[in-house]
Amino acid sequence: MLRIQRSANGKVIFTLSGRIEAEHLEELQRVCSLETLDRLLVLDLKDVTLVNRDAVKYLARCEANGVQLENCPAYIREWIERESGQNGRRNP
Repeated sequence: MLRIQRSANGKVIFTLSGRIEAEHLEELQRVCSLETLDRLLVLDLKDVTLVNRDAVKYLARCEANGVQLENCPAYIREWIERESGQNGRRNP
């Protein structure tokens, strides 16, 4: 289960709690897309307990598009970096 809580104070923060899995990504993308482009968008991952590969790829795309990831657990950060590195590699 994923819980999404929105708060705003100059920037829009979505605090995520629980598991982020493929079936949650559509809803997460929907709520993020409702925000205006003139405010910084932040995903606070402090209370995220588990992610799958689809979620990591989504988070990497978010970050590449200017979304700030706060309180990102080390294992998620490392996985994002590995996924981002693989996207830049060419297969021989």
